[in-house]
Amino acid sequence: MRDFYPEIEPYETGFLEVGDGHSIYWEASGNPEGKPAVYLHGGPGGGSSANQRRVFDPEKYRIILFDQRGCGQSTPHASAADADLTTNTTWHLVADIEKLREHLGIDTWLVCGGSWGSTLALAYAQTFPDHVSEILLRGIFTLRQVELDWFYEGGAAAVFPDLWEGFVDPVPLAERGHLIDAYSRLLHDADADVRERAGIAWSTWESSTITLLQQPATIAKFTEPAFAVAFARIENHFFQNNGWFEPNQLIRDAPLLKNIPAVIVQGRYDMCTPAFTAWDLHRAWPEAEFLMIPDAGHAFDEPGILDALVTATDRFAP
Repeated sequence: MRDFYPEIEPYETGFLEVGDGHSIYWEASGNPEGKPAVYLHGGPGGGSSANQRRVFDPEKYRIILFDQRGCGQSTPHASAADADLTTNTTWHLVADIEKLREHLGIDTWLVCGGSWGSTLALAYAQTFPDHVSEILLRGIFTLRQVELDWFYEGGAAAVFPDLWEGFVDPVPLAERGHLIDAYSRLLHDADADVRERAGIAWSTWESSTITLLQQPATIAKFTEPAFAVAFARIENHFFQNNGWFEPNQLIRDAPLLKNIPAVIVQGRYDMCTPAFTAWDLHRAWPEAEFLMIPDAGHAFDEPGILDALVTATDRFAP
């Protein structure tokens, strides 16, 4: 069973002005002369983390991480009372990735992403296939309405009725028929306490259900107030707009990627992004290797998923 590579620190960091008043934090670690790989974090709004570097062999890869608009160390931060998310969309982020590639002087790179990162990886690769050497995806999410309804409008309550009560608690009874819309109002309320309570409830729901067994450290990170509000606001903003995709767009356009080596990794018991989406993508894109992990949920650090990810990066290494 493969595990994380040892902890490493970046050899270079920076901020890239991407327009619209946004500056994104980026970092490079591993081998400066190695095979370029970019890791696209989840959420949207989850930010990068040190462990994301560790799915790549640092002797063979030039590992690029960055914080997407509004989160992590990027500025402005979406937790600010006056945060404007107008220019924080899927297609702005796709353009940011391409601008970062050009800034770093990279021709092609391995694109890796999980959860929302898988969404963004698909959107980027379908837009710029000539700059993608391989694709590695985990916990497939494409922002179709059926996926959003499952996790945010009551489907997953069948599995987590106790946790669901905490999710709906901040929402007035009259607004519980459309929870994503209700949360949009709460997360932008003039009262900071209302915003914080809603952000923590939203983030608690997600962090409590993304692993096969709950991880207290993960829940604690997600429910830190500034993180929780920014995370919930960005996610809610993207979900209200269905990612700015046409219906079924990412799966419809999967054949555009048929000549790019790829691996799709999916936890059988993923409650956040259930396996039906990964299966739909697999059927539309049979050229990609498909791995259903029998004893895993959603998170990338669950043993079976981590083993599959590291095995894939080792295989794609030069």
